[in-house]
Amino acid sequence: MTRLSRISADLKPHLLSALRVVTALLLIQHGTAKLFHFPQVAMFDNLNLFSLMGAAGFIEFIGGILLFFGIYTRPVAFILSGEMAVAYFLVHAPKNFFPILNQGELAVLYCFVLLYLAAAGGGAWKLPRR
Repeated sequence: MTRLSRISADLKPHLLSALRVVTALLLIQHGTAKLFHFPQVAMFDNLNLFSLMGAAGFIEFIGGILLFFGIYTRPVAFILSGEMAVAYFLVHAPKNFFPILNQGELAVLYCFVLLYLAAAGGGAWKLPRR
């Protein structure tokens, strides 16, 4: 094993945690924009909390918090990945076949990053389990 591959192997769990934390922070932001109008996004101004988009905001907010702390990372990431797949196929795909034209690239990317976290776990940084 080369020195570079040893360093890479040592960093893997920390980089996985960094990916989890950054993804969680972005999801929390999506959730707070929908539920609490912060940051304010004009598209969510008249959002009904009992709509599909309101449910998505709740899932993103709660799931993002759990993901941030590394609590139940695998099942939470799997649920969030499914939510992103549903978002893509219900909202974006009907507009156009190509994600760059239907503005669904972010939903696709979230879906696969979260699916990876569901398979790989949360990495080294998480709340201790007792």
